[in-house]
Parts: sequence; structure tokens; C-alpha cells
Amino acid sequence: MLLRLVCTAALAAGTVLAPVSAAAVPEPGGGKSTAGPGGRSVAELLTELQGLYRKAEKATEAHNATQERLKKQRAETQRLQRALARTRLSLHDSRGAAGRLARQQYQSLTGLSPYLRLLLARDPQRALDEGHVIGQLARQRAETVGRLTAGEREARELAGRARKALAVRTALTERSRKQRDEVRRRLREVEKLLASLTAEQLAALAELERGRIAKAQKELVTSGALGHGSTHPSAAGARAVRYAVQQLGKPYEWGAEGPATYDCSGLTSKAWGAAGTPIPRTSQEQWARLKRVPLVELRPGDLVVYFPEATHVALYLGDGKVVQAPHPGARIKVSPIAANPVLGAVRPDPGGKSLRRYVPPELPEWAAQGSDAGYSAAGAPETSAR
Repeated sequence: MLLRLVCTAALAAGTVLAPVSAAAVPEPGGGKSTAGPGGRSVAELLTELQGLYRKAEKATEAHNATQERLKKQRAETQRLQRALARTRLSLHDSRGAAGRLARQQYQSLTGLSPYLRLLLARDPQRALDEGHVIGQLARQRAETVGRLTAGEREARELAGRARKALAVRTALTERSRKQRDEVRRRLREVEKLLASLTAEQLAALAELERGRIAKAQKELVTSGALGHGSTHPSAAGARAVRYAVQQLGKPYEWGAEGPATYDCSGLTSKAWGAAGTPIPRTSQEQWARLKRVPLVELRPGDLVVYFPEATHVALYLGDGKVVQAPHPGARIKVSPIAANPVLGAVRPDPGGKSLRRYVPPELPEWAAQGSDAGYSAAGAPETSAR
């Protein structure tokens, strides 16, 4: 099991990391600053915490991308090794056949030539028939030698490709190990910062965070950027939404793809896979390869991608809400779409028509509860209210 964070102190429920500057929202307590380690204000602490989570998630998605390449490379290596084994077996058979034909040729050379046998034969027709057989054997020898030569060439080529594939696989394995260590290092930085804060500071962080996310959501909605897209998903989109809602309350775990735990892109890729529309595994690949749609055209099932590097992703539910696996220590929950700085949106099934009738899945009362940052005031990872 990969690293799970358990801190001695944690953020109060309801915290969300949102893209609003420190000056945009007043400090909790009517402007009084609750100083943190090193005399930093709550806003400064929050900015630092945001940065740490973002770096951790960026490292996570890089690791996920390498894991996907490694998975494909393992399959390619195994395919080449199987092909090489078959070629070597065929080459062994060809060498055996070539040996038998060589012995037959030697035996024919030690006797009379076909011309002399024809002159001395009592039955010329029979001699001619034997000559025809001898000709067939000669052609077989030529074909066998040709197969042997081609088999040896193919075996050499396959062996070379197999060695290269294995070298790539080894390099990817090493890269994956380094990226895994990088994720763990980033998460330890988060853990260290949270462990240094008092309960009062954590509560102040949560209060400031709630104000930021409310302000960001209000600005997005009133700007008209969100628009009034279709409230009805496609048939596949409805299945993806239903799958994602069924995962509510399950823990976030970096690199996980279910069924017990997920990271952000693990949830979205599995939801659309369950809907019968496979999509790329990572948030960057989802952003790069799926059809982009304006926010004003969002419909349930679309994916909302966050941050300039596309390092976070959530699934749109409609009415300005998403379902997401937020951060390490958190659980899958419903959040406002502005929970993080929105980069844009993509649609896994651009050709799918919106359903004429759609009944959204019923959400449990606790679906939006809990901290997007992933820690409860009790000092342990959040537990589901289910």
C-alpha cells in the first residue's frame, strides 16, 4: 500500500483549495492574523499549502503517465518475447529439415548421376520418374535453405527489438520509482506543514478557505462563463455520472484506479470506462486528447480540468457542481466547480446526443461534506459520513 498521510493536526471539514489571492479575502477573525510557523499569516500558510498539494498532484499525474507507458511497454516486451520464441522453434525445425536434406544430398552424390542412371536403366520411364523426384528434392532443399536464412534473419531482428524493448521497460521502471519517491517527498512536506499548525490555525485556514471557494464560485457563476449548458447528459455520460456518484465516500489514494480507492484521474477514467467509452488514464492526456468544450456548453458527464498544467480533473454533475477525488487524505465528494482554478472542459463522447429525459442520481446528504484538502479537525484522515 502506498503512503497514506496521518497527521497529528489537520484542516477542519469544508476546506477547499481555490484560486483566489490572499488579499481578496480578509483574514478570519475580523482581520486579525493568526500567525503560523515563522510568523506567516493564515493566508500565507494557505498559499503554501495550495502549492504543496499542487506539486504533489503534478508529481502524481507524472507517475501515472509513466505507469501507463510502462504497462504498454510490458505488453510489447512480452509480445516480442513470444514472437522470438516461436521464431526460434521454427528455426530449430528448419535446421533439422536442412540436416536431413543435406544427408540425402550426400547420399545421392555418392551414387550414379541421374544421367547415367537414365542411360543404364532397363525402364527409362521409371528413371525419368526418379529424376522428377530428385528434382523435387532439389527444390525442397532450396526452399528449406531459404526458410532457414529468413528464419535466422527474423530471429536476429526480433532479438534486437526485444533487447531494446526490455531496455525501455527498465528505464521506465526506474523513472516510475523516482517519480514515486518524488510524490512521497511532496506529501511528507504537506504532512510536515500541517503537523506544525495548532488547532486554532487549522480552524482559521478552514474558515479562510470556505470564504475563498464561495467567492470564486460566485464570480464564476455571475460572470456567465459557466452558462446554461444542457442539463441532460448523453447515455454514456449518464452512466459515467452514475458510476462516479456510486464512489462517493471512498478514499483518495495517489495512483489508484479503484475499486476501493482512487486518485482524481483514476476516478474519471474508470467512470467513463464503466460507461463503455475508454479514455486516457491521466488528466494531462484527457485534456490533450479529448474534445474540448466551452464551459457554457457543459453537460453532466463532461470532465472539468484544473490548473495550467492540467494536473487535476473532476466529473461534472450539473448545476455548477462536480464529483472529484480531491487530495491525499480526502474522500470522493461533491464540490463546487470552482474548487480549483479551472483550465477548461473536455467531452469524452462528443458525438453522443443528450438524452431527452434524465433523472440525476440521488446524492446522499453528506455528499458535499468534508475537506477537499483532506484532513479533519480530529487529526486523522476523514471518515465517510455514510
